[in-house]
Amino acid sequence: MRFREVYLDNGATTMVDPKVAEAMRPYFTKHYGNPSSIHSFGTEARTAVEEARRVIAKSINASPDEIIFTSGGTESNNFALKSIAFTNKDKGNHIITTKVEHKCILKSCKWLEEQGFKITYLDVDSEGFVNPDALEKAITKETILFSAIHANNEIGTIMDIEAFGKVCRKHNVYFHTDACQSYTKTEIDVKKQNIDLMSLNAHKIHGPKGVGALFIRNGVKIKPWQHGGGQERNIRSGTENVPGIVGFAETVKMANKKHVEHMSKLRDKLIKGILEIPGTRLNGPTGDKRLCNNVNVCFKAIEGEAIGALLDQKLIYSSTGSACSAKELEPSYVLLAIGVSHEDANGSLRLTLSRFTTEEEIDYALEVLPDVVEKLRKISPFGKALDFIAKKIS
Repeated sequence: MRFREVYLDNGATTMVDPKVAEAMRPYFTKHYGNPSSIHSFGTEARTAVEEARRVIAKSINASPDEIIFTSGGTESNNFALKSIAFTNKDKGNHIITTKVEHKCILKSCKWLEEQGFKITYLDVDSEGFVNPDALEKAITKETILFSAIHANNEIGTIMDIEAFGKVCRKHNVYFHTDACQSYTKTEIDVKKQNIDLMSLNAHKIHGPKGVGALFIRNGVKIKPWQHGGGQERNIRSGTENVPGIVGFAETVKMANKKHVEHMSKLRDKLIKGILEIPGTRLNGPTGDKRLCNNVNVCFKAIEGEAIGALLDQKLIYSSTGSACSAKELEPSYVLLAIGVSHEDANGSLRLTLSRFTTEEEIDYALEVLPDVVEKLRKISPFGKALDFIAKKIS
């Protein structure tokens, strides 16, 4: 069997598109001025930053002055929750989120609880969706913010953020969404969907690491969380990462529906092939309600870490959950939230595609994976029991 490298961990990070890297290059060595400097060298850098701001704003139907550049999704999420919480304490101290958020949201909420804020964590159904009615019931006179992930980083569930936006607007509650996984892969219109704040980043969409953005709707009551020289309209101080910002905008300009269609086709082929393996289940929804690049499955009677290790030996790179949780031994809290048992959750595998993923690579993964599963079940006492039951049924 020939070996090839097959990278199926694009939910963790993506390859920087060579065209993006090329667009960034001059801002390392030629146009390297500080955007805050008033001389012409600095003005060149400032012009590049402002053009990038216009590109990203246009992509979500926002105004350029509503885009604040950050170091990535984690900073944007922390900034949104913590600054909104403390800036609006005069209105109330209640924040609502969900049980399937990225860890930087959940840990920010836990920290806010320690500061005296009250946090409500909404349940999800078996596919990872939050019912908008549950949100409306959870809102009180003290509620200042609802934060919900747009597309789940583990199981690919695409939330109905337009419905959330309507509920929040009706009750005068700020609505923040973490769109780091969904950006450029789904429709986002901050006006239509009544979004007040939204976190974005570049490295999930073939841009560089270390750069992101926070959309803050004009009129939102928010104060700076990072203080210094007053960059980014006095909201987020710190010298701008000009090469990163340029690369961020470049990858946004290249995104299109054909990439989504390509990933969706390969995603469905991969799901179909994996579910032909006995004792497997798909986690999350199917079709248009699932991220175009996400596949998350559980294999009964074996450990996800063991599957990943054997796939790694075959040069197929995967994940057992989100990149932030992959090294932890505890089962995924997202899978537990949708009702997967501890035992089955430990047998989970996440395979995430990109627009550079090929059908040949998917064919290779589907050729290798059944043998890996069979090998592991042969040496697992639980696997032997599963095989016995299967033979009895047949």
